[in-house]
Amino acid sequence: MAKKFFKTIGKIFSFIGVFLIVVLLTLYLTVVLFVHGPSTNAKDLFVTTILETGQLKFLASLVLNKEEINAIVSKNSLKDLDSEVDTDLIDVAAGSFEQDLVEVHEIVGNNFAGKMMIVNDPSKVSIATTYPWGEYGKELDKLVTENHAIAGINGGLYQSDANKGGRPLGVTVSNGEIQDISLGYTGLYLIGFDTDNILRIISLDGKNKSDVEKLIKEEHIRDAIAFQEEASDKNNHFVKLIVNGEKRELNGLGSGANPRTAIGQRKDGAVLFLVTDGRGKNGHLGATASDLIEIMEKYGAVNAANLDGGSSSTMYYKDEYLMTSVTFYYSNSSWRLPTAFIVKDGE
Repeated sequence: MAKKFFKTIGKIFSFIGVFLIVVLLTLYLTVVLFVHGPSTNAKDLFVTTILETGQLKFLASLVLNKEEINAIVSKNSLKDLDSEVDTDLIDVAAGSFEQDLVEVHEIVGNNFAGKMMIVNDPSKVSIATTYPWGEYGKELDKLVTENHAIAGINGGLYQSDANKGGRPLGVTVSNGEIQDISLGYTGLYLIGFDTDNILRIISLDGKNKSDVEKLIKEEHIRDAIAFQEEASDKNNHFVKLIVNGEKRELNGLGSGANPRTAIGQRKDGAVLFLVTDGRGKNGHLGATASDLIEIMEKYGAVNAANLDGGSSSTMYYKDEYLMTSVTFYYSNSSWRLPTAFIVKDGE
């Protein structure tokens, strides 16, 4: 009896082993087809998209060497946009706060779908956090409801290993309180609002902790997080999309296609929250940098920045998720986050 049992177990494991080999071989051949097929655009899009994922970057290096990967990244990137935000171009007083605080619009692209949330009063936008930091962050719905807010989107750079989400990276300012300054990452930008309720996008390159503290004080930053501008075979992050009405120029495709989260501000001060799907969710690959710029321009953004995307991309409004994380087991939730942009209604 025992011999028969172990023989059956052996057959099961043998079947599983063969199945896994078939799956891996199919995956490998699919990658080869994309990379060495006749379409250069398909290869470039595949490589740049894969490099923006957290766990699948290795797929590109299975069939391309480092030099080939770097060449693809270099020709499909964003050109520098050195302009600094001109606060005089935003007239918050011109906004009409008598209309609904929040409007939500459907966004449909060639290979993505999303939501554009317009917050007509920028003073209602702030940063919610899980400070003091622990091992685990919180899902977006908890960050919104526990702070007596009505809406929110995911925020900036953070440690996302194993979906713990307990620690932000870069800078965190909430309601005027500096809660974190953790520098040492390439191309960090501060993204948030000053006390005049104007969206600021400020490079932190070359700054130490003392410099950042001085900047936050002198620029009267009330709520902010950080995201990263870097293009390499390890990361493919970008920040600035539009500054002072000037759109960022692209090399080639500009970026890969992935779920995205972005923030912008119109001339009248209204804040724009954009979240898109991707990575197979709803059959979509995702949005590129070009898509984000086009949408933000269409909705009147004078300034706009990319935020943390991928599996972190999520939007919550009035007790429901309008956009959710891309993984199946978080279909009606979000990854754990240490920070989020939220919208408070009322005083």
